[in-house]
Order: sequence, then C-alpha cells, then structure tokens
Amino acid sequence: MNVKNRVKIKGMLKTYLQASLYLGILMVFITIAVWLMSIQAGMLMAGFTVLYLAIVGTLLYRNKPIIMNELISFATEYGQIQRKLLRELELPYCLLDDSGRIMWTNKAFEALTGKGRGYNKSIATVFPEMTRDKLPGETEESAVKLSFEDRDFNAKCRKVSLKDMAENSDIISAEDYDGYLIAVYMFEETALNIALRENDDQALTVALLYLDNYDEALESVEEVRRSLLTALIDRKINKYISSMDGIAKKIEKDKYFIVLRKKSVVALQESRFDILEEVKTVNIGNEMAVTISMGVGLGGLTYLQNYEFARAAIDLALGRGGDQAVIKNNEQITYYGGKSQQVEKNTRVKARVKAHALREIIASKDRVLIMGHSNADVDCFGAAVGIYRIARTLDRKAHIVVNNTTSAIQPMVDLFTNNSDYPDDMIITGDVAVNLAGGNCVLVVVDVNKPSITECPELLKLCKSIVVLDHHRQGIETIENATLSYVEAYASSACEMVTEVLQYISDNMKVASDEADCMYSGMMIDTNNFMTKTGVRTFEAAAYLRRAGADVTRVRKLFRDDVNEYRTKADTVSHAQIYRGCYAFSICNASENIQSPTIVGAQSANELLNIKGIKASFVFTPYQGRVFVSARSIDEVNVQIIMEKLGGGGHMNIAACQMDDITPEDAMDRLKGLIDQMIADGEIDE
Repeated sequence: MNVKNRVKIKGMLKTYLQASLYLGILMVFITIAVWLMSIQAGMLMAGFTVLYLAIVGTLLYRNKPIIMNELISFATEYGQIQRKLLRELELPYCLLDDSGRIMWTNKAFEALTGKGRGYNKSIATVFPEMTRDKLPGETEESAVKLSFEDRDFNAKCRKVSLKDMAENSDIISAEDYDGYLIAVYMFEETALNIALRENDDQALTVALLYLDNYDEALESVEEVRRSLLTALIDRKINKYISSMDGIAKKIEKDKYFIVLRKKSVVALQESRFDILEEVKTVNIGNEMAVTISMGVGLGGLTYLQNYEFARAAIDLALGRGGDQAVIKNNEQITYYGGKSQQVEKNTRVKARVKAHALREIIASKDRVLIMGHSNADVDCFGAAVGIYRIARTLDRKAHIVVNNTTSAIQPMVDLFTNNSDYPDDMIITGDVAVNLAGGNCVLVVVDVNKPSITECPELLKLCKSIVVLDHHRQGIETIENATLSYVEAYASSACEMVTEVLQYISDNMKVASDEADCMYSGMMIDTNNFMTKTGVRTFEAAAYLRRAGADVTRVRKLFRDDVNEYRTKADTVSHAQIYRGCYAFSICNASENIQSPTIVGAQSANELLNIKGIKASFVFTPYQGRVFVSARSIDEVNVQIIMEKLGGGGHMNIAACQMDDITPEDAMDRLKGLIDQMIADGEIDE
C-alpha cells in the first residue's frame, strides 16, 4: 500500500473530512424513524441515504491520497523555503555542536568570515573571544561581544535541545540523552559603538588649574616685570587649552576654571599632561620656575558632579605637593607628574590659623587621644609628645596610643615611663584607648593620613572629633570627616609641623627638655640629620626646640646603633645590586636579635644613597610574613609614585610599601619590572 495512504491525519482537518460520514449516520437514524411512520416514505428515505453514503464514501476514498499528497508537498516546500530563507538571511548565522564546532553556516556568515560551507572547526578559530566557557552550557542563552576586522558584533547564542528528536528516533536511544546544538546570531554594532564613542568623546569634563607657587615666583622677579610674567603664564595656559579645543577662564590671580571634551582629556593623558612641563619653561629672569597643579573631574552623572570630582582632584594634587595632575571619576583616581619638590611657604599664617583651631577643639573636650601609624617611628612618637604637651598646657587629660614599642622609639618611651613628672597612663594601648573613647573625646592623628595603617583604626569610628596633622602626600585612602585637617607635604616632618603649631597655642607654653629632645629627634631622623627636605622653617623649628632645652648630644646618644643592627646594616649595603647603573637594590636579612628589622632596612636605604651615581635605593626586608620595601632618593627620582603603584606611598624622596605572599627576591624582580615599565611610559626619567 502507498505510504501516503498509511499516513494518518488528525486534528481539525480529520474532523472536517469525517463530518460528512457523521451526517450519513444521522440520516440512517432519521430513515429508521421515517420507516416506522410510513413504509413508503421510509423506503424512499432509505434509497436516498444509501445513495448519499455511496457518494461520500467514494469521494473520501479517492480524495484522501490527493489531500495527503498536497499536504506532504506543502510541508516539504515549506521546509525548503525556510532553509533557503535562513541560508540567504543577511544576518550572519551558524549552527554549532555542543563542543563549539561549526556544523552549518549561511551565506552572510561565510561572506563575513571568508570560510566556506565545509569549514567545521571550532568557532574560536574564527572568533577568539568565543571560547567554550562563553557558549551556552548550563544556561539556555549567552551573549558575546567580539570584534572582527574592525567591525563590532554582539553574538547571541541560543541552545537548541535535541532530546525530543532522540526520544522519537528509531536509531538513537533517548535514555539519558542530553545533546544540543547552539544557534549563533551575529548582530553588527559597529555604527552604534561609533556613535556611542563619539557621544562619550564629546562629554563635558571640568578641570581646575592652580599655580602652586604664584606669589613666590613673582617675588623672585623684578617688580616691573611681574605683570609680564603673569601675562606669559596666562598666555601659555590659554594657548595650550585652546589647542585642546577647550576653554580656560581665569577665576582668581592664580586659579583657572577649564572646560574640555573627554576626548581632549584622553589626549592630555597620552601626553602625560606635558602642560606641567611647558609652564615651567616660562622664564623672564625669575629665579623660581612656576609649577601648576591640575584636577580633572569626569564620568559624573551631572555637570555638578564632575565639578565636585575636579575639586576633590585638585585638593589631592595640592595635598600631594603640587606640580601634578589628578584625574578623578566614579571608579578611580589617576596621578600624573609630581616630579618637583613642593616649594616651602615662607609665611606661618596657615600654621597660626590651624593652631588656634586646634586649641579651640581641644579646649572643648575633656580628653585627648593621640595616635600615629602602626609600628611608630621617631617622628611619629615625637609629634605625639608635642600634641601631649599642648593638651596638658590646656589642662586636658591626654594619652598617647602605642601598641608596639619598637626599638626605634624605645629610648624615647623610657624617658617618660617611671617618670614622676608624667602619669602612668600617658602611654596606653589601643584596647585601653577604645574604652576611653567617647563623645567628649578628641582624637589627634599625627604623621599619617591613611586610616588603614593607623595604630588603632577602630578609634576613627568611635571618636566624632578628629584632627589630622601629617606631612605625607595624600593618596586615594584618606581619613574622612576630620574636624581639622592640616596636611602639608612640604614640611620635613610631623615634628616640624607640631613644633610650629605648639608656638601659637599659648604664651605660657613650657616644653620640657625630654619633650624637646623627642621632637628634635623626629626632625633629625626624618631629614637624615638635616640633609633632606630641610627649609628655612625646618631650622626655625629646630632652633625653637633648642631654646626649649633640646640637647644634640643627648639625642645622638639616644639613637646609637646596637652592634647587631650595625652589622646587619653593613651587610645589607655590602650586598647591594646596582640596576640600570643608578638604582640600588638590596635585601635586609635581619637576625632574630634585632627587634625592628624594618628600621634597619630604612637606615640601609639611606646609606645606599651615599654611593656615587645612585638616584634611588630600595631595600627589601622580610618581617612577620611580609616584605617591607623602603625607598629613598635625593632629588632625581620620585619614589612616592613608584611605591604607590605597589600599594604604598610617602614622600617624593622617602616612601615605602608592604607586599604580602611574596619572597624578597620576587619582590625585587617585580619592582625592577615596574621601573622598566614606568621609564618606558615616561613616568620617571631614564
């Protein structure tokens, strides 16, 4: 029998074709009913019914194969049409097996990739972005962004299950079968992305440009030529910004408001903000080169938010010493420049203002907690002692928070312990300080502005009133919501800043000789015996402490080296490696007899600078499961920006960082690679 006759139909079509038979059966019952009423009428009705059934049966028998043939032909042609449409679809399309191998492609896909119909390799050989993990597996759909020959595509991938096919198949077992195909549709987004990039490039960005040393530069030139210097600087800035298709508006004598397109900011980044160097070339006989700081805000949701970003960026630039540009957006902060030392301000007006504010804050509280950074050094402890003297002069209870007394500060701590002139609770631990902290307590943080490395970070959350005095350049992480913040990167040490403030607190200020020794020691250590970062105000502060009773001989005796420390330092210097002819690297393998290996490492880094031709020194000290890196330079290399890339920070000439889960040798190799990269990028000079 013909296969078409064996095919069964169902559904609405079957019901439609069988409706005439159902009517014939109905007529049979009607014929019986008529027969019972009249035999003659019943005979006539029976004849009509037989004729009807014969005609309907004949038609059904003869037409069914014709109908089935037409249905099968339509279905076949319909499938071929669908296949042809998919084959000629202008959208690139392909079918993959569950491993990502190409099984079938249409003409658009072949034209795009240049691969013929027989190409059955992995899709990743054509589009490297479409790796196996990017294709649907456990999920039904996925999307992959990819680029191909300067064209952008969004590949939509959909899983097509073959389980139903396997269940109805006579040759494939459906038991535990989970096979599938992957249909890939590729939507081109090149024009859309170009439009989005163009729109993003045209986005408004706000910048603030400040002249760092405007007053000092003017004072270094003859009075009659000062207006010329100002005009030349103004012309240089306006011409540069105009070349970037931007607008620069002078809002004060040394401040500019700048509007740029985002595309122009990218150009500035590519040139590494060479405007910083261009402004320095303005010279009409002025002894001091003019430096600028620039803060750029972009990526904000509103123009106002971009302006706030710019203000935060310029504050960071100035807080880090000036002569640099800072870009801030929602996600990150990027630094450029910072190769010059910040110029020391000759005026003490700011110190006096900060001193009066500090006096008012302390006078309004009952208790003062003083905290520095963890593993306190001499400058940190000396500054804390200076704040302690201020609090005691204002008749307020004060405590210095020190968790770990290192060998560096032990001689200074011994001056106050078991001393009848000072209470037993002058120096306390962080746990005790937490219990003393309260609403009527002020926390003074010295020699640090990074909350994560303070002696007791918990105190920052417990104390509502916080004062920060520091001389380190600010980084991304800063102490927020400080009632009073006095951060001056030009200061040689925290002790110098505290000494200046101390002089304006009270006319009856009496500094004990031991306290003066501590602050003098801090200045001496941080300036490497007054050879680094010293200015006029540094020596003025030192002179004040000398008048207050500081004794150079006593200070020198306080910091004589232990014999083991001296040997370790000598060994570290003797094993130094010279990299690129001007960078000194060494590992400080301190013995167990040394209490503070990191201090010895820092001292070794200072010693390495005494070698002729050395621009910067780096000493790696393994201690307590970490590698402590001490970085030092004289004036040619900004070690701060190097250490910041490793998560640390500090000053232009004195910086450090800590590295976890690494050996000193690997840390050294990592730093060498970083220096190579920074030289290649122009961030530091070769």
